[in-house]
Amino acid sequence: MLGRIVNGHQQWLCRELSDFGYAVARQVAVADTAADITQAVREALGRADVVLTTGGLGPTSDDITRDEVARLLGRKLFEHAPSLANIERFFAARKRSMPASTRVQAIVPGGALVLANGHGTAPGLAMEVNPNPFRPGGMASWLIMLPGPPRELQPMFLEQVMPLLRKRFPLDAPFASVTLRTIGVGESILEERIAPHLRPLVTEGLEIGYCARTGDVDVRLSGSGPEAARLVAEAERVVREQVGGHIYGTGDELPESVLVRLLTERRQTLALAESCTGGAVANRITDVPGASVVLVAGVVAYSNAAKESLLGVNPDSLSSHGAVSEQVAREMAEGARKRAGADFALAVTGIAGPGGGTPAKPVGTVFIALATAAGTKVINPFNPVDRPTFKYVTTQQAFELLRRELLGL
Repeated sequence: MLGRIVNGHQQWLCRELSDFGYAVARQVAVADTAADITQAVREALGRADVVLTTGGLGPTSDDITRDEVARLLGRKLFEHAPSLANIERFFAARKRSMPASTRVQAIVPGGALVLANGHGTAPGLAMEVNPNPFRPGGMASWLIMLPGPPRELQPMFLEQVMPLLRKRFPLDAPFASVTLRTIGVGESILEERIAPHLRPLVTEGLEIGYCARTGDVDVRLSGSGPEAARLVAEAERVVREQVGGHIYGTGDELPESVLVRLLTERRQTLALAESCTGGAVANRITDVPGASVVLVAGVVAYSNAAKESLLGVNPDSLSSHGAVSEQVAREMAEGARKRAGADFALAVTGIAGPGGGTPAKPVGTVFIALATAAGTKVINPFNPVDRPTFKYVTTQQAFELLRRELLGL
């Protein structure tokens, strides 16, 4: 509520629920106060079949969701022995003493289904509120409380909450969806290219959604009913026919994951030479499990001296063309490939801003080079955006340059 933490839970949970075919009617964020928590939970139970809460299950003084929910529902609290044992194992495995305050996380409301936490200490809780005093006719609802850290919440939701929802709230009709991730084409142009071809399927019940982000656009195709699977499969075929070259993955797949997979399949390797991105390309590649099989080396050569000594860039090229130039990007990539002994090398050099630009090379200028055994390609996109966005977009463009090379696009 102070604006210092981005509420990523609402995005992630809404996406997962909608992909499984469950509609989210409302989301709300409230302060960590007893009155606000109680009011929010009471209102939610009065209108929904399922209520999800996140956070407030930890050991600190502001973690009061568990207590306030128990008070609201008139449930007594007790210490859950298996949860306490899990907390003790958690600290013992890390060779750390267990603070006395963490024991409170093993306290659960009576009648609650305890969701084991395999990645932390606070268990999740699921309770059927039946009868539900806040809903007309006492209609039952389920209240599910999840811990706040994403690395704990997300596996708990997928492995325990979703099976519970599917069992208790089976969908009335079959549901199908797929998300196609595109790069290198704007949202409006993408819609112009695919929408006319999808109109017949839309009349049959296909739903299309677009989500544009910096550097890429997602297309979500979904449908419900007996023909849902056919509609989505046919729609995906149509979209791939129209913009297949721009589709780099599906679902939550990232460009770096695609590159690691493609390079691994081909038993080929990659080297990196970065200037303006400051290691961002290497960081994203190494976020992918298995990256060590394909990434040989990465060099952040920020200064001209480093470009010369680490990558073999010709001093004359730097003086004649400047560090941000096609020639220097080319030599950076070729130097990285040669010195690392890699099959491919990507190099980036540019002006991230906000200062440093000139009329000839304004802020946003960037050169991206790809060196291969057959030669070196250089592209010169223009990214006049803020510094963090510049770095992200540039990495996207570098990944796309390599992806197209690998696929022969």
